[in-house]
Amino acid sequence: MSGIIITCALTGSIHTPSMSPYLPITGAEIARHGIDAAQAGASILHLHARDPVTGQPSAAPEHFNGFVPALAQGTDAVLNLSTGGSAVMSLDDRLAAPLAIAPEMASLNMGTMNFALYPMLGKERDWKHDWEKPFLENTDDLVFKNTPRDIARILTSLGAERGARFEFECYDLSHLYMLRHFADRGLVKPPYFIQFVFGVLGGMGPDAENLTHMKRIADKLFGEDYLFSVLAAGRFQMPLIAQSAAMGGHVRVGLEDSLTIARGQLARSNAEQVLKIREIVERLGRVVMTPDQVRATLGLKGAGA
Repeated sequence: MSGIIITCALTGSIHTPSMSPYLPITGAEIARHGIDAAQAGASILHLHARDPVTGQPSAAPEHFNGFVPALAQGTDAVLNLSTGGSAVMSLDDRLAAPLAIAPEMASLNMGTMNFALYPMLGKERDWKHDWEKPFLENTDDLVFKNTPRDIARILTSLGAERGARFEFECYDLSHLYMLRHFADRGLVKPPYFIQFVFGVLGGMGPDAENLTHMKRIADKLFGEDYLFSVLAAGRFQMPLIAQSAAMGGHVRVGLEDSLTIARGQLARSNAEQVLKIREIVERLGRVVMTPDQVRATLGLKGAGA
């Protein structure tokens, strides 16, 4: 169980610019954060884009092109483009950049779910942009849509037609069974890289028992044909991903998932989180995998292919 994959999710679509001055917004900022994170030990960079002026989540290819070429040139990390974008986007919008760029890896949420972010309003703050507060308030009526038809379209257009492999994001036990369904249909093939997602209101709670149960069911459904990784939102990030590492799993950090490096202390960069989890996993006896080792393990087509 020695080899371990560190994924870093650089900016995401959940946090808003007013929550941290260190959240990368512009293409140049995202590129710099990604290169630094890769140098710190992240083998996979999970990528979302933002409008560089307003900081809003964006799926526009031109915004992805503000940092993807720089990351491809400045690091050998696996570039993993989100197909989730933001829950307020249509599927066509969410797929525009991945279809144009044809990355070697893409994320795929394995179900439709509530995606409630309004608890983030509990802290008083000065809002930088007029879209931020209404966006969070309206998430009490927000559904992220990924139906079986949507999933099949993504698997076909990005996977079968463009050669991408997937980070299967499973926010709930039911998502494991949905992945098994698509495996049985022959639309996905092993090894499956499954990301267990904890702490988003609408998905699984960040309980240690949920992690052990998810692994137990994944073992039942996929046997030796999968690798699991863990991400957890907010203050649950480090405890749960450290548990994953101890169980033989892989880990994901990044400002998409948590803005802090310690209780009450904002992380100043994505690389800071990578370095922290790297120290933890190496003390557990795990060896951080290089991007090329990840490519060989997951059967990726390779950068630029």
